[in-house]
Amino acid sequence: MELDIAQIGKAFLVLFAVIDIVGGIPLILQVRQKAGKIYPARATLVSLAIMVTFLFLGETILKFLGLDVNSFAVAGSLVLFFIALEMILGVKLFKEDTSAPGLPTGADDHKVYSIVPLAFPVIAGAGTITTILSLRAEIDRANILVAILLNMVVVVVVLLLTNRIERLLGRVGLIVLRKAFGIILLAISVKLFAGNITYLFPHG
Repeated sequence: MELDIAQIGKAFLVLFAVIDIVGGIPLILQVRQKAGKIYPARATLVSLAIMVTFLFLGETILKFLGLDVNSFAVAGSLVLFFIALEMILGVKLFKEDTSAPGLPTGADDHKVYSIVPLAFPVIAGAGTITTILSLRAEIDRANILVAILLNMVVVVVVLLLTNRIERLLGRVGLIVLRKAFGIILLAISVKLFAGNITYLFPHG
């Protein structure tokens, strides 16, 4: 199967906007402050494993539940729509527990925090998983895989250079970047919805 640069680019941008690793820098700093230390490689590998698992097994799971990719793409487009609204309007619509209550305390806390909540749900959360499954309606699996790998490169670089990026962009820069990708994601969610909603109704 030949790789399609256009499909890879589209999938990369969608996943980059949903993961929003740059906009998540303040949360990453908060997690690191609680844990004392985080492991970028560990967080990235766990996130990658979660995404790849749903990329290759997601359709099997959907079939088991009696669903199809187009139905999930429509549902996913709605999730992306609300994520985009969060990014653009600065409101909180999805309530995810990132405090990780009940985690053990001690010298290995930073190892646990690198997985929960950093790898899941901050990086490979519900929005990311939904997006990967939704993209399967329009983009070949191989192209999505490449896009995921490229995003993981960005993630590990951001995790390694979090403090420098925050100083470089500043608070205003992070906000502007988040809103810009929110607008892109909003447009993509509308297109994803329009491209799949017709498949749910019999053609007359």
